[in-house]
Amino acid sequence: MIEEVGTTTEGDLIINVGPQHPSTHGVLHLVITLNGETVKKVEPHLGYIHRSIEKMCESLSYRQFIYVTSRMDYLSSHINNQGCALVVEKGLQIEVPERGKVIRVLMAELTRIASHLLWWGAMGMDIGAFTPFFHAFREREAINDIMEETCGARLTMNYVVPGGVMADIHPNFQKKVNEFIKLLKSKIDEYYILLTGNIILQERLKGVGVISAEDAINFGCSGPVVRACGVKSDIRKIAPYDGYEKVKFDEVFETAGDSFARYMVRMNEIRQSLSIVEQLIDNIPEGEFQAKTKAVLKLPKGEFYSRVETARGEFGVYIISEGGLTPYRIKFRSPGFSNLAALHHMVKGSKIADMVATMGTLDLVIPDIDR
Repeated sequence: MIEEVGTTTEGDLIINVGPQHPSTHGVLHLVITLNGETVKKVEPHLGYIHRSIEKMCESLSYRQFIYVTSRMDYLSSHINNQGCALVVEKGLQIEVPERGKVIRVLMAELTRIASHLLWWGAMGMDIGAFTPFFHAFREREAINDIMEETCGARLTMNYVVPGGVMADIHPNFQKKVNEFIKLLKSKIDEYYILLTGNIILQERLKGVGVISAEDAINFGCSGPVVRACGVKSDIRKIAPYDGYEKVKFDEVFETAGDSFARYMVRMNEIRQSLSIVEQLIDNIPEGEFQAKTKAVLKLPKGEFYSRVETARGEFGVYIISEGGLTPYRIKFRSPGFSNLAALHHMVKGSKIADMVATMGTLDLVIPDIDR
């Protein structure tokens, strides 16, 4: 019989998962207390790839610090950069040209799709299905090619600047994005046939890793984790930025709060992001892609905050400025940290195999947590 969670009794086994790479998802070390195959306690240990990113940013200018955040949630690097640029623009009252806003949103939604595709492929491998990984990377590669042509990079784009974007889109951008829309539309139903409708996946995820809406909110969860509990939390809807209020899309919800609900939220978000891209790609305004700004930026003395919706949830940027060339203090609110904090609550009393499946549906990117 399982004793009270958190206590160690005779017959318990303490095992380490990680920190070798890959340790399920990134360089994460979990100390797990088991009774048989039943999980009594999960204790995450961080620090293996800690780089003191916040302190580094405090020694960089208001142009430079933006790109350090590409190395946190590297699968949402463009959106992280966008959040940093927004807080600088708020402090300096910079108005981004419409063309710049639309390009930002297009890049952000392509980033979200690419991130969800990688998650879907990795999720399949977490529960023993290797084939989806190849399918996911087939389509993701098309997005990477588009990003490389316009941004010069495939993962950490460093494309957003205060006032807009660093350079105009490549002449082939619209053509290639339209080709990608057609490609993904022809393949997305294949994902449902291959994995989503698979009875083994459903048995592994339904009723597993359940968390209530109240508990998800108390843990500070965001993104698909909390929307799988039916909670409205999409920053693009509740506090629109860069013109998201002008596009039509649905905030995706499920209500079960289990691993399958989190899975379905991400799968349906791919469709919504594709819809946003489709609405904008042939309607990019003419004009400047970047507002005119000073070469050296100084935020006025005060406190500034912005937030954006990354592929994993709410990313917040808080700056205290003393009026100098660099921030006095920077604090990042990353979604992965709070989502990971709820892992023990989700898996206590379940089997160790269920813990692996639950972690997969949290979509953890460890540098976003261990920063």
